Amino acid sequence: MAKTQSTSSGPLTGAHMSASGGAYKAFERGLEIGCRTLQIFTKNANQWAAKPLADTDVEAFHKARAATGLGPVVAHDSYLINLASPDASLHAKSMMAFEEEMRRAELLGVDSLVFHPGAHVGKGEEEGIARVAQSLNRLHEMTEGFHVRVCIETTAGQGTTLGYTFEQIRDIIGGTDDADRLGVCFDTCHVFAAGYDIRTASGFKKVMKDFDTVVGLDKLLVFHLNDSKKEFGSRVDRHDHIGKGHIGDTPFQTLMKTKRFAQIPKILETPENETMHAVNLAHINRLAG
Repeated sequence: MAKTQSTSSGPLTGAHMSASGGAYKAFERGLEIGCRTLQIFTKNANQWAAKPLADTDVEAFHKARAATGLGPVVAHDSYLINLASPDASLHAKSMMAFEEEMRRAELLGVDSLVFHPGAHVGKGEEEGIARVAQSLNRLHEMTEGFHVRVCIETTAGQGTTLGYTFEQIRDIIGGTDDADRLGVCFDTCHVFAAGYDIRTASGFKKVMKDFDTVVGLDKLLVFHLNDSKKEFGSRVDRHDHIGKGHIGDTPFQTLMKTKRFAQIPKILETPENETMHAVNLAHINRLAG
């Protein structure tokens, strides 16, 4: 199916929308609050098992996307998956679950599938990074010919979580055999909590320059727009409403006014409540001018 975008004018902004009652319903919900792009879960993010996608589910999803014109469409994988796990049983379970996530995303014509690289659980960052890269290689072999791009999300670095430095992201991508199938999702709350100071316009620009030097802006396929409830460098992942946390409006305004980022989907993951999604979406669009 051809990828479409909303025909309405304005920034390429949206939010993570509920797929309750069917993933196709996320489009109508998104349209109602002013989304031009959106993110969904294709299954319950807190469960391993998933009801298979019926042909009617897939057809309804494609029809809703075409009718609303919203896109690109981003999916987020299950929170249970840990491709860095040193535990053989949990790693095997994670591999099966992630393959299913990729197959669901491909059936629905999702553009990008965002995932957290996982936690090394005490085995060390180098070993964890290598395990994630090896896992992605195997998953690529199992899904040869798929169009969905898998996006590594920047993390806050809580516990033994990987992906909190640009160098770790680079090394995961560099450890794979088909880097062209991978991208990056840049989460503003996570990078701030991880120790990248984006609070000022100059600070944000420097961090993006550093990202370009280490990873490359060509890999940046999705933004997650979140303020932070926790302080700079806290290594704690707690999202807040735009302009209400420790980050403030300035970097979001800078991001929204940067022409190079105009066609990259910018997804709100602020504390989930569709009324507040609408408020945050209107606010971020005002910052774009």
